[in-house]
Amino acid sequence: MAEPVSSIRNLGPAMDEACAKAGIPSAEALREMGADEAYKRLLLSGIRPHFIGYYVLHMGLQGRPWNDCKGEEKKALRVRFDALKAEVAARSDAVPTGIERFLDQIGVGQKR
Repeated sequence: MAEPVSSIRNLGPAMDEACAKAGIPSAEALREMGADEAYKRLLLSGIRPHFIGYYVLHMGLQGRPWNDCKGEEKKALRVRFDALKAEVAARSDAVPTGIERFLDQIGVGQKR
């Protein structure tokens, strides 16, 4: 049986659910694709971008505590996070989040 995503350090049941929605079925699949690809899939599935969640995922996959991310490492991850957000925002298959999601649901959101 596959290990749940929540078996990875720093990740809990909410991440199990988010990853399942994004097509990431297990800890093994998450480890194989890496943090950047996994976070991109999470964003594409509609998860709200959050820098702390991004670096927590990185730290967890390295077996490190979430609050171990500091200094230059944290700055470099912020640059990668911002680039991922921009890449996903530019895609037409991205699920809208926040108010954009609501507006899309009632039919007044993004142009069709």
